[in-house]
Amino acid sequence: MLLPAKAEVARQLRRYRAWERMMLAAPTDRRVRATFENSGYTLCVLMGKRCAREAADAAERYLRTTLTAYLREESERPGTRVRARRAPPATGRRSPAGR
Repeated sequence: MLLPAKAEVARQLRRYRAWERMMLAAPTDRRVRATFENSGYTLCVLMGKRCAREAADAAERYLRTTLTAYLREESERPGTRVRARRAPPATGRRSPAGR
């Protein structure tokens, strides 16, 4: 698993938190909201998470721990394990294209 440099994570987390404060202060400002959502997306991509809030939490954990401790903690968290893909069930019928 590749992880970003801690300096970049810290920079993006500061950016996300700053835009979060601005968005909470002016929730109707579309430019602020769009920039906040963009900073959240960047943090999601950086941390490999689907939700900006999860990405921010992961970034904070990553910054306060060592790399080994972070990886161990991430593997122990429920729902973070990669599930194996399964092939579709085999059937006794042949497809019309397989004649």
